[in-house]
Amino acid sequence: MNEQQMRDAMVRLGRSFFQRGYATGSAGNLSLRLDDNTLLATPTGSCLGELQAEKLAKVTLDGEWISGDKPSKEVSFHRALYLNNPQCKAVVHLHCLYLTALSCLENLDQHNCIRPFTPYVVMRIGDVPVVPYFRPGDGRLAEHLARLAPDYRAFLLANHGPVVVGKSLQEAADNLEELEETARLIFTLGDRPVRYLTSTEVAELRN
Repeated sequence: MNEQQMRDAMVRLGRSFFQRGYATGSAGNLSLRLDDNTLLATPTGSCLGELQAEKLAKVTLDGEWISGDKPSKEVSFHRALYLNNPQCKAVVHLHCLYLTALSCLENLDQHNCIRPFTPYVVMRIGDVPVVPYFRPGDGRLAEHLARLAPDYRAFLLANHGPVVVGKSLQEAADNLEELEETARLIFTLGDRPVRYLTSTEVAELRN
C-alpha cells in the first residue's frame, strides 16, 4: 500500500474500533511504520471514530514532528517498539473494557498475565508481560517496552490497558481483538474451575 492507502486504512480501522465499542471518547492511539521509516500516528486528543486521513500525525523514528496534527504524547512508547523490533510495522493501544479491567487486578503474573486456556492467544500472540504502572506519557513506559519489544507481540500496561504490535496494521488489530476476547472469557469464567492447557499442549502450539 502507498501512504495514502495506509492513511485511509488507519481511518477505517479507528472508526471500526470506535463503532464496535473497543474505543471510547478520545482514548487510545494507533500508529504504523511507512516504507521510508517515518510513522503515521493518531493525533493527540483525537477520537478514533473521527480520524481524518490528512490530519494524521507524521513523525520520524527519532520523534521529530513532520506534518499533520500534533501526535499523541504516547507516540514515545510506540517509537520504542519500532526501534527495538524490526518486525513491528504497526502498534495498537486501546483502553478496551476487559483488558483494561484485567490490567487493574492485583497479583497478575508479570511475565505472562494470561495463563493459556485456549489455543488462539498462544498461536497469535504468545506470552503477555505486564508493564508496571506509570502515568500516561511517562518516559519510563517507553523504557520498559523497549526492553520487552524484541521478545513479545503484546503487553499489558498496569492500570491502563493493552499495547499490541503486528507486521501490519490489520495484524495488530486482529491480535488486539483476540486478546480482548480472551480477557472477556476470563471474566465470564470467573471463579469456575478452568482446564488450562498443559505445557506440552502449549509447546505444540508454539511449534
